[in-house]
Amino acid sequence: MDPVHNPFAPGAGSQPPQLAGRQAIIDEAGVAIQRALLYKSTRPQLFLGLRGVGKTVLLNKIQEMAEQAGHLVSFVEAPENRSLGELLMPKIDQLLHKLSVTASAKAKVYSALRALRSFGSAFKLTYGDVSLSVEAEPGVADSGNLENDLSELFVQVGEAAKAAGRGWTLLIDEVQYLKPVDLAALIVALHKINQKRLPVLFFGAGLPQVAALSGDAKSYAERLFLYPVVGPLEVADAKMAIRHPVNEEGATISEQALDEIIDKTHCYPYFLQEWGHQCWNIAQAGKIDLADAKNAALRATKRLDEGFFKVRFERLTPKEREYVIAMAKLGAGPYRSSDIADALGETSQSLGPRRAQIINKGMIYSPSHGDIAFTVAMFDEYLMRNFVKKDDGSSSA
Repeated sequence: MDPVHNPFAPGAGSQPPQLAGRQAIIDEAGVAIQRALLYKSTRPQLFLGLRGVGKTVLLNKIQEMAEQAGHLVSFVEAPENRSLGELLMPKIDQLLHKLSVTASAKAKVYSALRALRSFGSAFKLTYGDVSLSVEAEPGVADSGNLENDLSELFVQVGEAAKAAGRGWTLLIDEVQYLKPVDLAALIVALHKINQKRLPVLFFGAGLPQVAALSGDAKSYAERLFLYPVVGPLEVADAKMAIRHPVNEEGATISEQALDEIIDKTHCYPYFLQEWGHQCWNIAQAGKIDLADAKNAALRATKRLDEGFFKVRFERLTPKEREYVIAMAKLGAGPYRSSDIADALGETSQSLGPRRAQIINKGMIYSPSHGDIAFTVAMFDEYLMRNFVKKDDGSSSA
C-alpha cells in the first residue's frame, strides 16, 4: 500500500497513531495536572519499564496535556555525563522569563531569578542572562549543599508560578542516569514542594531499577512517588494499536495477521509499530493478510537488528558483550548471577565490576537479589540470532 499514507512511524519517543492500553496512566496524570492548579497535593510519578514500552511517549503525551491545561513544561533527558544542575538551569531560566510577563508575578519571578543566580554561583553553573541580569540573593540556594539549594530553588520557582496563576510540570526521561547525589536532591526538592502545595508537578521515566535507586537515595521515596509500571500491552490493546490506524486509513487487516504480529512482537509497543509499518508497506489492495505479516517479520527483524538492538550492543566492551551473550545462551531470563558466572568459568564476585558497568550503561538490571535481566525486550533473541553459533558451527550473524 502507499507508503506515504503509512500510519505507523516507529522511532524513539514517536507518538503512535493509537496510544492504546495506557488510558489509566493518562487519566491519573490528567487529574494530577488539574489538582496542581488548585494547589492540592499530588504525588510525583516515575514510569518504570523496559526499552521500547513507550515511557517517553507517555511523557510527551503528558507534556501536551499539561500545556493545554495552562502549565509551563520543562522536559529534559538525563545523559550519563551531566549534572542535574546543568540540565535544569537553562530550563528554569526560560520558565521564569515566561512567567515574568504576568504583572502579579514580577516580584516573585525576580526573587526566583536571584535564587537561580545564587544556585548557579554555588555550583559554578552559568547560562545566558542568569549570569548577567540579576544579582545573587545572599543566603538563598547558595550553601553548596545540593539537597538544600535545589529545594530552595524549587520553592522559589513554585511561588513564582503560583503568583502567575500557572503550573510548572517538570519531565525527566532516563532517570536512571542521574547521579545518586542528584537523584537524592531531586527527591528532597519534590518532597518540599509537595508539603507546600505549590503548583509544581514531576513525571519521570526510567528503567526498572529506578525504584530501587530512588529508595537508596532517600528512604521515604517509596511513599513520595507513584511508580506506574509500563509494560507490554494486553493482547486486545495490542491488536487495537494495529487495527485502528489501519482502518483509519481505509484499509483492513485480518485476524490471522494480527495474531501473527502479536506472536512475534510479544505486544511490546515499539515492536508493534515496526511490524505495523512493514506490514503496510508490503500489503496490496488495501488489506493486510497473514502472508503479509509473515513477510513483514523478515524486514522488521532486520531493521531492529541493524538499529534498535545494534546501537545498544555496540556500547558494550568485548568483555561486556561476552557477559550478555552468556546470559542469552541460558534461555529466557531473568538469570541467576551464579549461573552466568558458571557459564563463563568465573565467580560472581570477580564478575561484579563487569556486571555493574553493564547495569550503569542501562543494558541490564537486577529485578531481585541475585538475579539479572535485560532492559531491552527480546534482546536475548537478537543475541542468539547474531552471535551464537549454530549446531553446524556457523554463526547466525
